[in-house]
Amino acid sequence: MNRKRVQRLYREAGLAVRRRRRRRRSAQPRPVRTPLDAPNQRWTLDFVQDALHTGRRYRCLTVLDEYTREALAIQVAHAIPATTVIAVLERLREERGLPVALITDNGSEFTSRAFDAWAYSRDVKLEFIQPGKPYQNGFIESFNGTLRDDCLNLHWFQTLERARLTIEARRRGYNHVRPHSALGERTPAEFIAAFTREQATARQPEGAQP
Repeated sequence: MNRKRVQRLYREAGLAVRRRRRRRRSAQPRPVRTPLDAPNQRWTLDFVQDALHTGRRYRCLTVLDEYTREALAIQVAHAIPATTVIAVLERLREERGLPVALITDNGSEFTSRAFDAWAYSRDVKLEFIQPGKPYQNGFIESFNGTLRDDCLNLHWFQTLERARLTIEARRRGYNHVRPHSALGERTPAEFIAAFTREQATARQPEGAQP
């Protein structure tokens, strides 16, 4: 007996298992990133997953401003559906307004009808990276790697509330303490302050005292 004979006998007996054909995904063009020259032009979103000491998993929704590298929010919860993502962005809208565009992967939270309808109502453009190519969202991938190395891998949280407090402290430290090489060895907070001063100076009438 060999493989081919077994296959022939299976076919003759009508026992052959029908193979499912893989659906071909439509080719998605690579997103084109226009240069940035100010905050709130483009934000990027992604998820990080970890577990409590009980083994129960939780997720972190991370939101980053690509121009300033500021960590705008880290939402921590056991489940983060599209409605929670919208709530986080609405809170940020009240604090600082919304960006022109959001960069995300193709997760169900970001491709849902609810999220698409929200973005349309707020005039925010959704830009998706190509499936299986996380490097196209490199800013948030780098931030998430730092979050994991400097925080998640160093703690085994007993409760979700403790995880929230520690991760929020880490977010504030990232913005106000940790220098960033892409910002000229300044923290995001220092970079934003310098940008604000430059903009204020540029708006002053010629010859006016600063």
